[in-house]
Amino acid sequence: MSEPTFDKKTDFIASVTLDPNTIISIDPDEVHERRIAIFDLLEENAFHPARVGATGPFALHLSITGNHVVFDVRHPQSFEPIAAHYLSLSPFRGLIRDYFRVRENYYEAIKNAPAMHIEAVDMGRRGLHNDAADFLRQRLTNKLEMDMNTARRLFTLLCAIQPYAARIDERDSQLPTILFVCSMNSVRSPMAAALARYLFPGRLIARSAGARSGRADGFVHRAMEELGVDMSVHTPHTLDELVATRFDLVITLSGEAREAVSKRTLEAGAIEHWVTEDPTLVEGSSQIRLSAYHQLRDGLKRRIGERMESMV
Repeated sequence: MSEPTFDKKTDFIASVTLDPNTIISIDPDEVHERRIAIFDLLEENAFHPARVGATGPFALHLSITGNHVVFDVRHPQSFEPIAAHYLSLSPFRGLIRDYFRVRENYYEAIKNAPAMHIEAVDMGRRGLHNDAADFLRQRLTNKLEMDMNTARRLFTLLCAIQPYAARIDERDSQLPTILFVCSMNSVRSPMAAALARYLFPGRLIARSAGARSGRADGFVHRAMEELGVDMSVHTPHTLDELVATRFDLVITLSGEAREAVSKRTLEAGAIEHWVTEDPTLVEGSSQIRLSAYHQLRDGLKRRIGERMESMV
């Protein structure tokens, strides 16, 4: 394939997030593997969506719907959508299977095999990786443009996430569905949704949205990491971006969210408003501000545990 032209100042992925409802593994080794894959991708890449006028850098949000991975390209600060493309995983099944097989052979070889054997296995590993990267670029032609090294790193990330994907379409699931809504989907609602999944793994579907879009919040990451919950997967979404319109329970966590929900045509078994303090309004030292996030986290955890127990 011919190499597209990239502007190093703008044509790159600045952040990668994962959909926690469809990329579901919380095993520490598996989470570590995908974190390494994301780190390698962000360290060096050349990327831009095709046929759009948006200027980068870009945020990339990945989810898996049925048998497709969704590449959701957004603005890195506002998280406004720029382009979204579905890629069928079916043509990649053999390549992904071979990738894991060859990788395991390589790890075994470096333990005790002679240098010539290690080199031969490594050449096969690199060749397979190159073939997979080239195929990925072909499948995304006129959709997402990237150089070969970026395609290699992106294929590695796909291998890290796809074995642990939830394959059931939410619309076909019989699990109770809960939507948490706050003002900007940056603090209260994503924290609440993550806590619901943490407390009741595999027993409910928890989504979050905002009346408007905000930015990722580092204090949320710190407070939730203490529970072992990775919030780096979260990308702020608005109510307008929701695919589902039917929920068993909708919980609003701010006055702005309550007003926004009242104007939407959402079908809900019940709608509740929970009065919660906004920790972003707290001033003071880093420790004082983090304490406000702890209070929010612990209060939501207690209330979600009590409210959801009867639903699952």
